[in-house]
Formats: sequence, C-alpha cells, structure tokens
Amino acid sequence: MTEALLVRSSAPLPALMTRAGERAGVRFLEFFASNIRNPNTRRAYAHAVGEFFAWCAQTGVSSITDVQPLHVAAWIELQTQMLSAPTVKQHLAAIRHLFDWLVTGQVVPHNPAASVRGPTHTARKGKTPVLDASEARQLLDSIDVSTPIGLRDRALIGLMVFSFARVGAALAMRVDDVYTQNKRLWVRLREKGGKQHEMPCHHTLEAYLDAYIDGTGIGAEGKGPLFRTIQRGTGRLSTTALPQANAYAMVTRRALTVGINTKIGNHTFRATGITAYLKNGGTLENAAAMANHASTRTTQLYDRRHDNITLDEIERIRV
Repeated sequence: MTEALLVRSSAPLPALMTRAGERAGVRFLEFFASNIRNPNTRRAYAHAVGEFFAWCAQTGVSSITDVQPLHVAAWIELQTQMLSAPTVKQHLAAIRHLFDWLVTGQVVPHNPAASVRGPTHTARKGKTPVLDASEARQLLDSIDVSTPIGLRDRALIGLMVFSFARVGAALAMRVDDVYTQNKRLWVRLREKGGKQHEMPCHHTLEAYLDAYIDGTGIGAEGKGPLFRTIQRGTGRLSTTALPQANAYAMVTRRALTVGINTKIGNHTFRATGITAYLKNGGTLENAAAMANHASTRTTQLYDRRHDNITLDEIERIRV
C-alpha cells in the first residue's frame, strides 16, 4: 500500500517518517496524494518537506514526535538567508499544513510549526517581466505561420496576451475548449482550484485560433489537446500536449530571434495583456474579472502603467 501511494504522490518518504512506522508513512503520503490536488503545489511542498526533514536528521532529531517549534524556527531562519521571502513563506506553509495533517491523523500530538512566524513580505508590484505593446506585436508578427509549429506558437502567445490566460490553463485546453457562441469565438479555461473560466475572443485571437485549428486539421479532435508537440522529422502535430517547459523554451527563443532582450517567461504575456488593456482605458475591476482573479489586489501586481511614469521622471535628472 505504501509503495502505491509513493508512486501516486511522487513525494519520497523521509527517514524520520520511515522510522515512525507504517501508519505514519501512509499518512504522510496521503497528505500529498489526497490532500493536495494541484501538481505544482504538490511538487513545491514535497521539496520543502524533504529539505526540512533532511535538515532535522542532520541536526540530531531522531523522531517525528521530537520536532519542536525551535527546530522549525531555526530552519526558517536559515532559509531566509538563502531564499526570497515568498519562497520561505511557502516552505513554512508546507511544514505547517503537513503537521496539521499528521495531528489530525494522530501521528504527532501537536503542530510544531503552528507558532512559528515567517518573514514579512508585502508585494505592491509583481516581478514578472512585461513587454511593451509594440514589442508584443513585433514578436507575434515575426512568427512564420506557413508551418504548423508557427501557427501553434502564434495562437498560444496570442491566447495568453488577449485572454490573460495562465500558461498552465492554456496548455490544459482541449480542442473543444474553443467554441462558437452568439456568432463569436469563445475560449474555456480551467484555472486554479478547478475553476472554469469562459470568455469571448478578441478579434485578433479569433483569427489566430481559426488559422491554427483549420491549418493543422485538428478541428475534429474535440477531446484532444489544443496545443501539441511536433512529431520529430515530420513537422506535423503529435497527439501529446505541449509541456510547460517546451512553451517556455519556445517563447524565449522567439523573443531572442527578434532582438527582445527582456528576460521573458510564459507569464509575461498575461502581464503584458493586462497592462495594455489598462493603458487603453480598461478598468481594474474588469481586468480582474477577465483574468479570473478573486481580488483586484492580485490584478494590480500585473499593472505596469506606472513604469513609464518612473522612466519619464528619471530622465528629468540632468547634470
């Protein structure tokens, strides 16, 4: 049973948990396999927990029940010297949630992370690199759409810019998530937490998606992935969904090709689209709804309109 859970959770069983017995080991693996549904969160939590238990073992902690608030606080302090505050807060959340799970499973009597405070962090501006609207247009126009890979790449980048889609939601789309309603093309995105988000397409995105689906002949494969890898040696689309790492390599490669020096990532296009929308008179409330943000405070992290103001003011320094 433990081996099956290990395969499902992808979380290695630390020595401290192994020594705590079969029941504790199963409870530990169930935390990752049953309690955490988001695969990205599962990986991040597994990494943090693994590092914490390895550090505990190195410092002489011999049992899971011997972990005390002082151990958690010392490890968090060490983390703050090497990692950013948001990352440290995430690591503390992983330890705290795991021990909550172990307490309710009667594996340990108390949660040693409950009283430990993480570093203070307040974000008023996101760190995601943003392109100027002209740079985004230059990038899209530079893509050779005479091939399936070009049609795919333009459609994917266009989707992230014009619908504010997260790359994870975009790559999870099926062909039938692009559909017609009221004589207009719509897209269906499956966002974090299982939330489904639908919105009409910008006319430019509509043209990109139509060209991609028609040009590659995938329109009849409704349940197949929308964005796919390319078969080696053929130049044609496969039936395998495009991994996120491949999408990242694609956008960075295409940006370098057109001379964009900004170190962009997949999330850049979401931020670029939101900023362009707000610059053209869009409201923060509507931007939040279009991006499927629960709060406008999250949307504000993507708003880079004030960057231009800052640059203009810097140029006033004349010596």
